[in-house]
Amino acid sequence: MWWSSGSPISPAATQGITAPNNEVFVSVASVWEAEIKAASGRLRLDADLEAEPAEHGFRSLEISAAHAMAAARLPRHHGDPFDRMLIVQAQLEGLTLVTRDPVFARYEVPLLAA
Repeated sequence: MWWSSGSPISPAATQGITAPNNEVFVSVASVWEAEIKAASGRLRLDADLEAEPAEHGFRSLEISAAHAMAAARLPRHHGDPFDRMLIVQAQLEGLTLVTRDPVFARYEVPLLAA
Protein backbone atom coordinates (compact mmCIF):
# COMPACT_ATOMS: atom_id res chain seq x y z
CA MET A 1 0.00 0.00 0.00
CA TRP A 2 2.89 2.36 0.72
CA TRP A 3 4.24 1.74 -2.76
CA SER A 4 0.86 2.22 -4.45
CA SER A 5 0.02 5.38 -2.52
CA GLY A 6 3.40 6.98 -3.06
CA SER A 7 3.99 7.20 0.70
CA PRO A 8 7.62 7.77 1.56
CA ILE A 9 9.62 4.70 2.50
CA SER A 10 13.25 4.35 3.48
CA PRO A 11 16.00 4.42 0.85
CA ALA A 12 16.98 0.85 1.81
CA ALA A 13 13.42 -0.40 1.28
CA THR A 14 13.12 1.50 -2.01
CA GLN A 15 16.39 0.00 -3.21
CA GLY A 16 15.30 -3.50 -2.19
CA ILE A 17 11.99 -3.15 -3.98
CA THR A 18 13.40 -1.62 -7.16
CA ALA A 19 16.54 -3.77 -7.51
CA PRO A 20 16.20 -5.49 -10.88
CA ASN A 21 17.28 -8.90 -9.58
CA ASN A 22 14.82 -8.93 -6.67
CA GLU A 23 11.38 -10.48 -6.86
CA VAL A 24 8.80 -8.55 -4.85
CA PHE A 25 5.89 -10.38 -3.28
CA VAL A 26 2.67 -9.01 -1.81
CA SER A 27 1.12 -11.38 0.68
CA VAL A 28 -2.55 -12.19 0.41
CA ALA A 29 -2.57 -11.55 4.17
CA SER A 30 -1.75 -7.88 3.54
CA VAL A 31 -4.51 -7.57 0.97
CA TRP A 32 -6.98 -9.28 3.30
CA GLU A 33 -6.09 -7.02 6.24
CA ALA A 34 -6.28 -3.85 4.13
CA GLU A 35 -9.66 -4.80 2.68
CA ILE A 36 -11.05 -5.54 6.17
CA LYS A 37 -9.85 -2.14 7.39
CA ALA A 38 -11.31 -0.41 4.31
CA ALA A 39 -14.67 -2.15 4.77
CA SER A 40 -14.82 -0.96 8.39
CA GLY A 41 -13.92 2.62 7.45
CA ARG A 42 -10.52 2.56 9.17
CA LEU A 43 -8.55 2.77 5.91
CA ARG A 44 -9.07 4.53 2.61
CA LEU A 45 -7.92 2.44 -0.33
CA ASP A 46 -7.15 4.22 -3.56
CA ALA A 47 -5.73 1.14 -5.26
CA ASP A 48 -7.07 -2.15 -6.52
CA LEU A 49 -4.96 -4.43 -4.34
CA GLU A 50 -5.52 -7.37 -6.65
CA ALA A 51 -4.50 -5.66 -9.90
CA GLU A 52 -2.07 -2.90 -8.97
CA PRO A 53 0.74 -4.99 -7.47
CA ALA A 54 0.93 -6.98 -10.72
CA GLU A 55 1.14 -3.70 -12.66
CA HIS A 56 4.37 -2.99 -10.75
CA GLY A 57 5.68 -6.50 -11.44
CA PHE A 58 5.00 -7.70 -7.88
CA ARG A 59 3.90 -11.29 -7.33
CA SER A 60 1.10 -12.53 -5.12
CA LEU A 61 2.12 -14.68 -2.16
CA GLU A 62 -0.70 -17.06 -1.36
CA ILE A 63 -1.36 -18.50 2.10
CA SER A 64 -0.66 -22.22 2.37
CA ALA A 65 -1.54 -24.77 5.04
CA ALA A 66 2.16 -24.84 6.02
CA HIS A 67 2.04 -21.05 6.53
CA ALA A 68 -1.08 -21.34 8.68
CA MET A 69 0.35 -24.08 10.86
CA ALA A 70 3.67 -22.28 11.36
CA ALA A 71 1.90 -19.00 12.21
CA ALA A 72 -0.05 -20.77 14.92
CA ARG A 73 3.21 -22.05 16.41
CA LEU A 74 5.13 -18.76 16.41
CA PRO A 75 6.16 -17.31 19.77
CA ARG A 76 3.56 -14.78 20.92
CA HIS A 77 5.76 -11.70 20.54
CA HIS A 78 3.15 -10.28 18.19
CA GLY A 79 -0.60 -10.77 18.60
CA ASP A 80 -1.75 -9.53 15.17
CA PRO A 81 -2.61 -12.63 13.09
CA PHE A 82 -1.89 -10.85 9.80
CA ASP A 83 1.57 -9.78 10.94
CA ARG A 84 2.25 -13.25 12.27
CA MET A 85 1.37 -14.63 8.83
CA LEU A 86 3.77 -12.20 7.14
CA ILE A 87 6.56 -13.26 9.50
CA VAL A 88 6.00 -16.96 8.81
CA GLN A 89 5.73 -16.46 5.08
CA ALA A 90 9.05 -14.60 5.06
CA GLN A 91 10.66 -17.33 7.17
CA LEU A 92 9.37 -20.27 5.13
CA GLU A 93 9.83 -18.66 1.71
CA GLY A 94 13.24 -17.10 2.41
CA LEU A 95 11.99 -13.55 1.95
CA THR A 96 12.82 -10.19 3.51
CA LEU A 97 9.99 -8.20 5.10
CA VAL A 98 9.57 -4.46 4.66
CA THR A 99 7.98 -3.10 7.84
CA ARG A 100 7.73 -0.21 10.25
CA ASP A 101 6.75 -2.48 13.14
CA PRO A 102 9.63 -2.83 15.65
CA VAL A 103 8.14 -6.04 17.11
CA PHE A 104 9.06 -7.92 13.94
CA ALA A 105 12.72 -7.75 15.03
CA ARG A 106 11.92 -10.20 17.85
CA TYR A 107 11.52 -12.96 15.26
CA GLU A 108 14.19 -14.62 13.17
CA VAL A 109 13.34 -12.98 9.87
CA PRO A 110 15.27 -10.63 7.56
CA LEU A 111 13.87 -7.08 7.72
CA LEU A 112 14.12 -3.84 5.82
CA ALA A 113 12.88 -0.80 7.71
CA ALA A 114 10.21 1.03 5.75
